[in-house]
Amino acid sequence: MAERNSQDNGMIFALDIGTRSIIGMVGRVEDERFQVLAIEKEEHGKRAMLDGQIEDIGQVAKVARHVTDKLEQRLDCTLERVCVAAAGRALRTEKGGYSLEFPEITHVTDDAIGRLESGAVAAAEAALGQGPERRFYLVGYTVSSYQLDHYPMTTLRGHNGRLLEAEVVATFLPGEVVESLYAVMEAAGLEVASLTLEPIAALNAAIPADLRLLNLVLADIGAGTSDIAVCRDGTVVGYTMATIAGDEITEEIMRRYLVPFGVAERMKIQATEKSVVYRDVLGMEHTVPGEQIQQTIDPPAQTLAKEIAQRVVTLNGAAPSALFLAGGGSKLRGLRELVAQALGMDENRVALAGNNYEISAFSDDYDLNDPELATPLGIAVSAGLGLISDSYRIMLNGRPAKLFRSGSLSVLELLMMNGYSSPDLLGRTGKNLSVTVDGRRMIFRGEPATPCTLTLNGGETAPSALVYAGDSIQFTPAVPGAPAQRTLKDLLGADFVGGVTINGRMADLDTQLNTGDEIITTGHAEPPAPPPPSAPPKREPQGRPVRPESVPVTPRPLRRETARTTLPGGEQEAPPVRETPPVQTPVKEPVRETPPVQTPVKEPVRETLPVQTPVREPVREAPSTRLQVMLNGRALELPGKAEGGPYYVMDLLEQSGVDFEHLDRGVELKVNGAECAFTQELRPLDDVVIRYLEQ
Repeated sequence: MAERNSQDNGMIFALDIGTRSIIGMVGRVEDERFQVLAIEKEEHGKRAMLDGQIEDIGQVAKVARHVTDKLEQRLDCTLERVCVAAAGRALRTEKGGYSLEFPEITHVTDDAIGRLESGAVAAAEAALGQGPERRFYLVGYTVSSYQLDHYPMTTLRGHNGRLLEAEVVATFLPGEVVESLYAVMEAAGLEVASLTLEPIAALNAAIPADLRLLNLVLADIGAGTSDIAVCRDGTVVGYTMATIAGDEITEEIMRRYLVPFGVAERMKIQATEKSVVYRDVLGMEHTVPGEQIQQTIDPPAQTLAKEIAQRVVTLNGAAPSALFLAGGGSKLRGLRELVAQALGMDENRVALAGNNYEISAFSDDYDLNDPELATPLGIAVSAGLGLISDSYRIMLNGRPAKLFRSGSLSVLELLMMNGYSSPDLLGRTGKNLSVTVDGRRMIFRGEPATPCTLTLNGGETAPSALVYAGDSIQFTPAVPGAPAQRTLKDLLGADFVGGVTINGRMADLDTQLNTGDEIITTGHAEPPAPPPPSAPPKREPQGRPVRPESVPVTPRPLRRETARTTLPGGEQEAPPVRETPPVQTPVKEPVRETPPVQTPVKEPVRETLPVQTPVREPVREAPSTRLQVMLNGRALELPGKAEGGPYYVMDLLEQSGVDFEHLDRGVELKVNGAECAFTQELRPLDDVVIRYLEQ
């Protein structure tokens, strides 16, 4: 047997994974239209899907493989890459707005528009309120409006202005919907080349872009779900989904005539005939008029029509100018009239999809004027004509990335579509350790996160960079920093011989400290000396005790601390110590080098417990490793890292004033005036900007 040809790059293979059946379609683009070469359909042997969600992965994969085999045999080629669409089950749509203001009139570039739209999508994601127990994927978004200096615009590209505003409608899907679809394709031996949303695909087939200036609605009625898309003013403004669809009508026939699901499906189709013969579950044969079955169908059909009308009005605000019904469920007799009645529309304004297919597709062998073909044809047309950016492949860590959305795509958005989140990019600093020693509060910083690594086609890139067909991204998520850990020995020194209690209980020097611990030392003529240099924290810049409001500690805050110190014997420090300059003297190296001056100055420094000494230690050990930069317009001196490693932009996040744990708007990230990645290495005197974008 001759070996089959492999699927070439111009051949598009689309699979519509429906609740009741799977439809496969293969074709290629000819003269800017999609030519359908082959179509195959096969129903599930049992109810392997429920309301558009895959329940039995093995069964669905088996049917998908059968459809693929038939297409391969018909075309005499091997199909390897498939384009699919996710159903709108549990679809979440949120609106988000964002504004971007420049200090002066600026030429609007694609980068500025990208930042504006990304901020709006982030606002929509924040409104979604996803938690760690359930992850949502960004499916896509549509810009519903632009404004330039408060003036409505259809596009901002190329204009000049100061204030840019955008509102978007962003769509999200639960992770389990996406993952199950990928699992089915893998089990069927197919590689997902593109993934979009079923209402987006059906819309691209039924309502071409040049018709979307009108307020139009597409309702794709399948067996398990009814997916709805609304467009007006040239763009799609929202998606929604109803869980009532064709199966509810079939189930009503099952209950009324006591028949299995498959028999009820056949009776539903034959309801237009004069009489219908069926056998019930008791094995008895019956003959009923088709009109009687139609009467059984009417109540659930009315419920379906009312549900569709309610969803449309909620999403659109009112009845649309026209509505298209697509999917197998749209063929139900009388449904078109019922939907028109529920919306208060002229029946002539509600039509079955199919009349517009010829604008973007054709076939020499098949009649495409069938509303049931809206989704598979839409998947193929979208991929073949480049109507969605997911019609090409982008590699993420050596594997094809999951792609959903329309329009341009940034690295950050692609990572979010593949299950990553902001903490994976930024990392989280380990938890601080806060304790009280003899009445004084001390804070030890947790270790910083290990920075993420992000490259695009082999070079370091920023998350805002756009990706294109054939791009390759390598991403290693940031690793959270370890929490600060200390024992009494680390705090008081290994030679401490006095007594010590933690929260009123005696403790030995090996006791591990916890945040909130209250430590009292006794039986010591003076507070214990700081730990010897041989036992410093592993990461000194984060592990040293510091004042919470400033890093590093400056002479003035230390003077205030000294003024409040209580000695172990209960005595308060003498007022002259708080008022006279000798408190600042430990910062000056010459003072330490002169023995006569050192003795009176040294006592106040030791009385402040280990607050001062750990801060001064790095200066004595490695003064050359300090790094001076500018952060948001103020000078910042960074102590040398214990391991001598470099500093990154990520190391400054905590000192920027931006709450990265609860971002509610975009963040400007620049080094020396240029946008940068979180992992960019810092150099002496770099001018770093990490701040909220202007609202």
